[in-house]
Amino acid sequence: MNRNKISAALLILFSASALNASAQNVPASTYNPSWYVAPSVNLLDADARFLGGNDKNGPGAALRFGRAVSQDWDVQLGATYGQAKDKDVGITYKRSTLGADALYMFSRGAFQPFLLGGAGVEFDKVNNNGLGGSASKTAPYLNIGAGLRYAFSDQWSMQADVRRSVGFLGNNSDFGFKRANNTTFGLGLIYTFDKAPAPVVSAPPAPEPRVEAPQPQPAQPRFEKITLSSTQLFGFDSATLRLPQPKLDEIATSLAANSQVNNVVVSGYTDRLGSDKYNLKLSQRRADSVKTYLVNHGVTANRLTAVGKGKANPVVECNEKNRVALIKCLEPNRRVEVEQITVEKQVR
Repeated sequence: MNRNKISAALLILFSASALNASAQNVPASTYNPSWYVAPSVNLLDADARFLGGNDKNGPGAALRFGRAVSQDWDVQLGATYGQAKDKDVGITYKRSTLGADALYMFSRGAFQPFLLGGAGVEFDKVNNNGLGGSASKTAPYLNIGAGLRYAFSDQWSMQADVRRSVGFLGNNSDFGFKRANNTTFGLGLIYTFDKAPAPVVSAPPAPEPRVEAPQPQPAQPRFEKITLSSTQLFGFDSATLRLPQPKLDEIATSLAANSQVNNVVVSGYTDRLGSDKYNLKLSQRRADSVKTYLVNHGVTANRLTAVGKGKANPVVECNEKNRVALIKCLEPNRRVEVEQITVEKQVR
C-alpha cells in the first residue's frame, strides 16, 4: 500500500466521521466513565526502508484498555504487534509497541468520530534471511490518527481507526536511518465493563403560591410564571429571536403599563445533553435576547434580570440503554420543558 493510498484512506475516514457527526444534528449523549477493553485486528503498512525499499504490509493485532475521562476525551493504554514480509528477498519486519493515546471525541451519540494522538515505545526487528543478518532497536514513538466508533448499546461498540507513527531510532540505528514511519489500520470491538449510570433527575419546582389580597383592601400584586417554548422563540442552536413574537409583545405591553412591577426575572434553560459549559452559555444568550426584546418594546432595563440556568430543573427521566433510543426519549425536554424561557412578572 503506497503513501498516497495511506493519505487518501486517512482523509476519507476522518471526513466520513465528521460528516456523520454533523448529520446526526443532535446533542451528544452523556458519556460512560467506566473502563473498557478494546481488542482489534490490524493491518501494518511498514516503512519500506525496513524491507529493502519495498512497500509491503502485513497482519497485526492490538489490545487496549481505556475509559472516558470527560464528555470530550478518552484515554487508551495498550500494546500492538504487526509484521510485514518481502518473500522475494527474504526480509521480515516485526514491530511491537506499548503506549498511550488521547482521543478527542466529536460526539457521544451512536456515531462517535474522533481524532487521536499518543506516544510510547516500539521494538523494531528485521530478519534478513537472504543475507543472513538481523537488526533490532527499541525506540520512542509519537503517533496521530483518526477514527470512527459506532455504539450498538451502552456496553458494546465497534471502532475503526488509522494511526500514523514516527519512531525515533537515533543516529546509531543499525537500520541506517534515524526515523521510521509506519501506518496501522485497525478494526475492533469495545466492551465497557459497567453500564452508564442513570441520569439524576430532580423534581420539578413547586408552583408558586397565589396570594390573594385581604379584604376589604384592594387586591395586591401576585406573581405569575409564563413559560414559552424555545422552539417558538428560536431556531435550532440559536439565540436569535424569530419574528413576530406576539406573546412577548403582550408581556412587554403589560410590564410597560405597570411600572410598579420590578425584579422581573427572565430564565433560560436547556436539556442535559451536551457540555455543561456550552448549555450554560446558550441559555444565558437566549435569556439576554428576550430581555433585549422587552427593553426595545418599552420595558426599563433595570426592571429585568436575565439568568441562564443551563440544564437545571429537568422534568423527564430517561433510562434507555441504547443511545439512539435515549436521544429520542429526551425529545420532550429539548422541545418544550427543558429548553424554555420563563418570564416571572407581577399581575393584578
